[in-house]
Amino acid sequence: MNIFAEIRDLVTTTLGQMVSAGTLPEGLNFDPITAEPPRDPAHGDMATNAAMVLAKPAGMKPRDIAEMLASKLAEDPRITSAEIAGPGFLNLRLAPSNWQAIAKTVLNEGTAFGRGSLGQGKKVNVEYVSANPTGPLHVGHTRGAVFGDALASLLDFAGFDVTREYYINDGGAQVDVLARSVYLRYQEAHGQKVAFPDGTYPGDYLIEVGEALKAKVGDAYLDKGEQVWISDIREFATEKMMDLIRSDLKALGVEMDVFYSEKSLYGTGRIEAALEDLKNKGLIYEGVLEPPKGKKPEDWEPREQTLFKSTEHGDDVDRPVMKSDGGWTYFAPDIAYHYDKVQRGFDLLIDVFGADHGGYVKRMKAAVSALSGGTVPLDIKLTQLVKLFKNGEPFKMSKRAGTFVTLRDVVDQVGPDVTRFVMLTRKNDAMLDFDFDKVLEQSRENPVFYVQYAHARVASVLRKAAEAGIATDDATLAAADLSLLDHESELGVLRKLAEWPRLVETAARTNEPHRVAFYLYELAADLHGHWNKGNEVTSLRFIQDDPATSQAKIALARSTAIVIAAGLGILGVTPAEEMR
Repeated sequence: MNIFAEIRDLVTTTLGQMVSAGTLPEGLNFDPITAEPPRDPAHGDMATNAAMVLAKPAGMKPRDIAEMLASKLAEDPRITSAEIAGPGFLNLRLAPSNWQAIAKTVLNEGTAFGRGSLGQGKKVNVEYVSANPTGPLHVGHTRGAVFGDALASLLDFAGFDVTREYYINDGGAQVDVLARSVYLRYQEAHGQKVAFPDGTYPGDYLIEVGEALKAKVGDAYLDKGEQVWISDIREFATEKMMDLIRSDLKALGVEMDVFYSEKSLYGTGRIEAALEDLKNKGLIYEGVLEPPKGKKPEDWEPREQTLFKSTEHGDDVDRPVMKSDGGWTYFAPDIAYHYDKVQRGFDLLIDVFGADHGGYVKRMKAAVSALSGGTVPLDIKLTQLVKLFKNGEPFKMSKRAGTFVTLRDVVDQVGPDVTRFVMLTRKNDAMLDFDFDKVLEQSRENPVFYVQYAHARVASVLRKAAEAGIATDDATLAAADLSLLDHESELGVLRKLAEWPRLVETAARTNEPHRVAFYLYELAADLHGHWNKGNEVTSLRFIQDDPATSQAKIALARSTAIVIAAGLGILGVTPAEEMR
């Protein structure tokens, strides 16, 4: 039940009748028409821009259209008033029964309330985290992991068929560096003194890997040249690092459907097949790029390369896919990987990258546009940095990691639920301050606590009702006389609940799961505010002397808890039954 969609349908149906009657011209486009909550609740329950968007194409004054529309809408029993504001906006007030019915719908549908059909079963691939398998995940990966996982859950809730995917960057030179670093730990495990050259990975996390390698091969690689062991150790170390990464993700509550290896693209013809597809479309050529901006001519050495005509698909410059020495550029396997996604039949691709990949957006979008013939959209979401604080000071690096704060450092400090919620309290492309002290505060300023406390408060009401012998199963509450919920404070909570289906659709359209966290905070605020009013106005309390009245009041609380639980489920957070 999306009451905003219902009222929008009422508006467009009424406008269609006005066209049929000749009061509006034919051929008008109703698509831009909206019905949404007004910025100021004092203006009404909903506002529509119908008269404003139709005025110019209709050749009429917006207020004239608004007056005709208002008189017709007022005839509908759902509408109690339709008032014109400003140059032609129309503010609508709805009968209380519309809002009271929301609680019954929520109780009947449970956490499925708000599930939409926006996705229509379309297949979407959400690729996120995708860290180099050279060490434990750090706090930057944590934000990408939480964002990507919540986005995948949001899209699933909105009706998409979602695949969660991790791209293992195991095909580049960094994996050779990992192998050399593990070899040093392997030598150390045999009692040899070692030094880590610049560029290697000195973190303590490789001590266990070196010891595991010793247990597997004994002294077989000691005092042997790199050509003897690097291939085997690269594979061994990558597997161990992926075990570590999977464990880190599990601690955060993230489970992938697919782990896709970059290495699988090499020597299998997949890169060649992707570039052949582009070549057949006339998008691969041999050429010389212009010097990069800021380079003086004498610093620039022009050389012929194999290039992709990415400028034909929105990029700023064409991009090399093969180096002058015949080796692939970093871009070539990425093209092949996304070609594989297109071939797997996805209708929509989403990549979640760190902020340092901003320069990669246009070229990757150009590649997918070219590979799919413009039929498969690619949305790339960049996650900004996270600044960690503790005791008012920046949180220092992890000794175990060597150079950075790990995902486990964060989860071990505050738990996965707090970590996930806090990571979604800012839009993905905004910087995020993560203060270990503040995220554990029990105050309104801490959104995690505030939302969880709202759910726990409802749980306490249900426990007290059970002690009083009041039936509070959802079916009984749905059958209660919800017309008793007529106080403005109660109606305010119901109006917020009614926004949930619309919020889900909006967040899914924009790929912005942080909207869910914001909504939950606002819903919690409405519940807490109503609870506090009950301290002064006894008739607003959830448990009354009359069981029938109590059930109506509890229906409001329970339906609020259901929506909070659904929202937290999208964010990957477990609802609290009590606060300690």
